[in-house]
Amino acid sequence: MKRVPLHEIAKTIRSKNAGVDRITFDVICRDHRDFDLIRRSNAISRSSICELFGVNDDRISDFVEFEPANAIKFTLYRRYSSGSPGDMDIFGSQQYGPLFDIQIPVPDDWKPTQ
Repeated sequence: MKRVPLHEIAKTIRSKNAGVDRITFDVICRDHRDFDLIRRSNAISRSSICELFGVNDDRISDFVEFEPANAIKFTLYRRYSSGSPGDMDIFGSQQYGPLFDIQIPVPDDWKPTQ
């Protein structure tokens, strides 16, 4: 098995507002094969998200592996409401960066889906 960063597997990695008090994150794959690799690796889980973002589990309002869309979605409660003093990202669109380099184990012959 080799390891590749999540951004080489996922088609889309993004974050965005989910109301004034939450930010939602999406990791979307092109196909079920890659989605299943990520899901089975357990590299993206409630506990790994807590560690990666430095939050307690109670800051995660939702965590879903949504098979019909080949997506893993999770939502974090914001530290500050969108647009309030102390908020550094009103739209929540700049919070996904830590996800890019999560290492996912893949078979040695794995190639990205085109």
